[in-house]
Amino acid sequence: MLKLLRCAPRLSALLCLLALAACGRPEPAAAPPRAPPTTTITALVWAPDWPQEMQQVAAAFSRAHPDIKVELQFMIGNSVEENLKPKVAANQLPDLVSVNPNSYAAGLADQGLLAELGGSAAWDNMLDVLKPDWTSPEKKRFGVAGGVAGGVAATLIYYNKDLFRQAGVERLPTDFDQFLALCERLKRAGITPLVFDAGFPNMLGNGPFSFGFANNVAAGRPGWRAALAAGKLDLDTEAAADIFGKIKQLAERGYVQKDFLNTGYDEGIQLFAGGKVAMAFHGTWAAGRLMASKHFASGVFVPPWNAAGRAVVPVVGSETGFAVCETRNKRAALMLLDFIVGQGFALQQNKRQNVPPMKRVPGPVRNDAQITAYVAAVGAAAQTSGPYYSFLPAPAIELLHTLLHDVLAGQTSPRQAAAALDASVRAAAAQDNR
Repeated sequence: MLKLLRCAPRLSALLCLLALAACGRPEPAAAPPRAPPTTTITALVWAPDWPQEMQQVAAAFSRAHPDIKVELQFMIGNSVEENLKPKVAANQLPDLVSVNPNSYAAGLADQGLLAELGGSAAWDNMLDVLKPDWTSPEKKRFGVAGGVAGGVAATLIYYNKDLFRQAGVERLPTDFDQFLALCERLKRAGITPLVFDAGFPNMLGNGPFSFGFANNVAAGRPGWRAALAAGKLDLDTEAAADIFGKIKQLAERGYVQKDFLNTGYDEGIQLFAGGKVAMAFHGTWAAGRLMASKHFASGVFVPPWNAAGRAVVPVVGSETGFAVCETRNKRAALMLLDFIVGQGFALQQNKRQNVPPMKRVPGPVRNDAQITAYVAAVGAAAQTSGPYYSFLPAPAIELLHTLLHDVLAGQTSPRQAAAALDASVRAAAAQDNR
């Protein structure tokens, strides 16, 4: 016992030393902070009605590839080309861009500004029927059809079945005279027949202009695309003027909504979806918004822009897609492109419900059965034509937007518009063929 008491001071000192040592022991090292992305890529995208979905795709891509950050920018204005031209002029193209399948984008590819996509998974999976649209004159594979804004695209007329029934409409029109009669019947029943998005003339170009061109100019004329590209397709004609004339006639007869000159893209869709107008001349890319009303049933039909007794020429083609630019971040941008039409596809498709542009669709995705059937039917037509942006040169696309608005405002006659468009197409051909 005495021994233990004598040892107590030493034991106490030892315990104090052990306690101090424990206090001075470093805490376990915290997990190192996550390394910031080593690569930042820029993407300039045309998405007038699906910006949130594109943001979701970009975020999902960065989660799958934490070393890559995506800086997302959205195009504004009336066309893709309007956004790209200043970037090209300033040598400031981003890493990934939206492009149209037309001569302007093909020219960028042949100038070495757009990357070759032939070895990408996105190109391999794109439907073979679309690939010629995305191949330049020098055989460069420069773009891939967009998953939702694109794919197999067509313009068509959506209609409100309930309003048609209310007006006593029993059959759909099959030529332009019958279409005018339908509009008159709807108007007399107190129903606004058709929505015009003249505040966003891109849609007048995609819709009534493209169908007018298909049925007034392209119909029955083999080789019209080559003639237009060479500046040898005459558009200063009564037939070309009639394209603008039909558009003006619909407005003059009161078959479109009030204040149509100021109606924008979203407002036009809302007018139809809200049951305020009976018809919308729009694209398959908006099917998810135009076919989904909870208040009425929607249907679709081929715009009957043909003369009586003549077969209608439908508008079908590739829609706005994506290209990768020749930048130092090309490899990462190619990965993003593969993701957009691969793992990220469903994030877009399930809102748009368009016809997918791929052979193998990463699902599950939703498609509207009426739209799928429509595209299959018009794709089998004896002759089809493409949307206006796929064949007009870039300067003519921009001019057309102004001409359409000016014709509707009464500032330019249909014949003057046709002459101006003809001059623009010929000037662009002369420039390209120097």
